[in-house]
Amino acid sequence: MDLHIVLFEPEIPQNTGNIARTCAAIGATLHLVHPLGFSLGEKQLKRAGLDYWHLLTIVEHASIDEFLASHSDKNLFFFTTKAERTYAEVSYPTETFLIFGRESAGIDEHILVQQRQRCVRIPMRGQARSLNLSNSVAIAAYEYLRQTDFPGLQGQGALHHLNWEEQR
Repeated sequence: MDLHIVLFEPEIPQNTGNIARTCAAIGATLHLVHPLGFSLGEKQLKRAGLDYWHLLTIVEHASIDEFLASHSDKNLFFFTTKAERTYAEVSYPTETFLIFGRESAGIDEHILVQQRQRCVRIPMRGQARSLNLSNSVAIAAYEYLRQTDFPGLQGQGALHHLNWEEQR
């Protein structure tokens, strides 16, 4: 898959574990940009990702500057509450990088200023500061998947196998 989820300096292992589980389930590559606020061996991280780790591709980057320098020519979308357009107003290209900042502070403002045309937001009430990071990633990832017709994914539910006539 050509979807890449990028976390700039994530701080909470459970959020990253949940995001890893989402990436594994949809086939997206997870990029972790150091420094991390936890160890990749932490119990909370592993527990949140359940038994999906073998399905996941993780790429680590030494710093935000290193990531930006090596990916500046890519289709990057920076998620921030400060953006003018929403995530649903974007037509995502086949290869897309969805970028999210730290739980406590988001993406550094100087980066947002430099990348203004690539910034998008998830609408919410004005009184709310932000959504949970793993929820934001799921919202954005599934909008990309919707626009690309859910490539490589199929329904996993057992209900389509039921004989509904027998249930009456």
